[in-house]
Amino acid sequence: MIRYSVNCSILFTELPLLERPAAAAAAGFSAVEFWWPFASAAPADAEVEAFARAIEDAGVTLSALNLAAGDMAAGDRGLISWPGRESEVRDSIDIAAALGKRLGTIAFNALYGNRLPGVDPRDQDDLAVDNLGRAAALLPGTVVLEPLSGVPEYPLKTAADAIAVADRVGVPQVALLADLYHLAVNGDDIPAAIAEYADRIGHVQIADAPGRHEPGTGEVPLFDHLAAIAAAGYSGWVALEYVPSTTSARAFDWMEEHG
Repeated sequence: MIRYSVNCSILFTELPLLERPAAAAAAGFSAVEFWWPFASAAPADAEVEAFARAIEDAGVTLSALNLAAGDMAAGDRGLISWPGRESEVRDSIDIAAALGKRLGTIAFNALYGNRLPGVDPRDQDDLAVDNLGRAAALLPGTVVLEPLSGVPEYPLKTAADAIAVADRVGVPQVALLADLYHLAVNGDDIPAAIAEYADRIGHVQIADAPGRHEPGTGEVPLFDHLAAIAAAGYSGWVALEYVPSTTSARAFDWMEEHG
């Protein structure tokens, strides 16, 4: 049976961030995940405590958490390969490690970072390997690498791209985040990727495409892909990371048939 969690950075956005874990629990979920939930890589202790208490008070597990990724609204997509931002990476790793140990987090999404003008990509890749090695050593779970769509400067587009980085780091704690929406939009061969890399998948996220809405609104055979991933041995969380095409009250109606 698939275990669904809900990404509260993209769902329940009509509510203040700290109210979303309780809303997810009320909707029947026992686990939630978030993009980096703070305005900076080194938030005040009180802000971190308030976030942790919101998860605990809701009675849910924080199954996955992104590391600090820069200014996402401005187009940033991670700091892992960004020279000059190393201290922010270290700060977010330390905070994520403490939260993970407290809240039961098993996956940490280390967004790779865009290619930067005037910076040698080889230098960025070397820095990424160093930062990922540190993350893998300190975080109480799996560090996952996510291919993304819609950002030309972001270098990880396919499952093979992420696996190549994981191979350079060379530790089993670094794995693939199989976001079926991004892989589909980028034209990756998802069945082939599952067949080749199933044992390297550390986390799964879904949304339909086109549109990035709930399953059944697009053309991606999500449930076929999830069945193949499960048949290959994956038993972790499958995170719902979509923009509802309807009201939040009906955003999970599809689960009556497929849940």
